[in-house]
Amino acid sequence: MALFVLSDTHFSESSSKPMDIFGNRWQNYTAKLTERWNACVGENDTVIVPGDISWGMSLKEAEADLKLLSSLKGQKIIAKGNHDYWWASGAKMQSFFDDCGIDNIAILHCNAYPIEGRMICGTRGWYNDEGASPKDVDYAKIVNRECIRLEMSLEAANKIDAGMEKLIFMHFPPVFNDYICRELVDMLHKYGVRRCFYGHIHGSYNMPPSRLFEEIEFTIVSADYLNFIPKLI
Repeated sequence: MALFVLSDTHFSESSSKPMDIFGNRWQNYTAKLTERWNACVGENDTVIVPGDISWGMSLKEAEADLKLLSSLKGQKIIAKGNHDYWWASGAKMQSFFDDCGIDNIAILHCNAYPIEGRMICGTRGWYNDEGASPKDVDYAKIVNRECIRLEMSLEAANKIDAGMEKLIFMHFPPVFNDYICRELVDMLHKYGVRRCFYGHIHGSYNMPPSRLFEEIEFTIVSADYLNFIPKLI
């Protein structure tokens, strides 16, 4: 059994939301992603999908996208991205999955999963994307909330096995170019995290896949950056 990660599937089976505005790499991306995912992921493998899964605005609108994700090989653990407006409470989503016959998607939210000798932890995070962030947002309040959720996830991991390596999956990058979310990075230090994976960033294909910052490795896993091939961890 192997562990993979790929963020930002941006499925739009029930909506018309073209992604090729982000470049030619996004042309026919659903077909490319499906083929390349199934070529490398096995039925007993696990894929972490940290956000921006569907363009649906509600669970009903996202149903076809979630069924598409479910149809891909392997078990999936999903987290919330900034465009996942369909996201609901854990209980509501699990009920929806049950009604749809989806039994291979788990939710990463204030919890943790032991997979292949490592703990899967994470939260959405926050990124002060100049010019793209919503106006008049309370940055400190959002970051504080995300720190609380991240710590809940890390504490959940400790309750299962405190000695197991904790891998962090966020949608937003805690560190990117000159941006540093000090609060989230400090939380990673507090729990001895050494590897963090993030998505959200599109079109930056010349950047290195990983950056070492304060002894933590930050790795980009956006689908287009990975050329729609899940990354083996």
